[in-house]
Amino acid sequence: GIPMRESQNRTLVERGAGPVEDRLVRELPRLLPPSLLVVNDTRVIPARLRAEKATGGKLELLLVALLAVMVVMVFGNVVLRYGFNSGITVSEELSRWAFVWMTFLGAIVAIKENGHLGTDMLVGRLGPTGKKVCLAIAETGMLYCTWLIFSGSLAQTRISWDVEAPVTGWSMAMLPIAGLVFAVSAALFHLLKLGRLVTGKLREDELVTVQESEDLAHIKQEQEGTK
Repeated sequence: GIPMRESQNRTLVERGAGPVEDRLVRELPRLLPPSLLVVNDTRVIPARLRAEKATGGKLELLLVALLAVMVVMVFGNVVLRYGFNSGITVSEELSRWAFVWMTFLGAIVAIKENGHLGTDMLVGRLGPTGKKVCLAIAETGMLYCTWLIFSGSLAQTRISWDVEAPVTGWSMAMLPIAGLVFAVSAALFHLLKLGRLVTGKLREDELVTVQESEDLAHIKQEQEGTK
């Protein structure tokens, strides 16, 4: 049979500058003029809207997986310890390794999406040339920092390559290798941005590569609204 639609909501919009109200289908006879007949022969077409992140989101999925491993290991170990007087032997090592890798991989995502927190109090007041100079200095400094991370991580990898973890027996080099992955990936992103800057392919809105905190952004919006 035909489903009852009397209790379904409908939006009432008055012509002109009238208010927008939520009404029920059963109220239509009272709202419409007596001589007006409305015939609705539309039907709902099954549809699905697919959305995909421009960056692919595969690295973000890996971060979610690492976070899930941490939660399961830590929470499960606590429950087993206090509830059943037992525990997961490898939980401490695995959760610690997952945390280290999640930190470095998350930093890669932040660099790629310009998600690191900062302030544009000075750079925002400069013209395009000043912003380009500041960006070149910042990217060069970050390249030097990635080199320091790379050299330190490489040295630690060589030292700990033959050192086994106490519980899992895996190589302890798994920890500094995360630093190597971050350093190489970050260096590639910084070099790519410097190349776009030198060739003039960066837009003006891309010259400021920091994100302000949510609180500061909210304060700025309130200040602009009061003007």
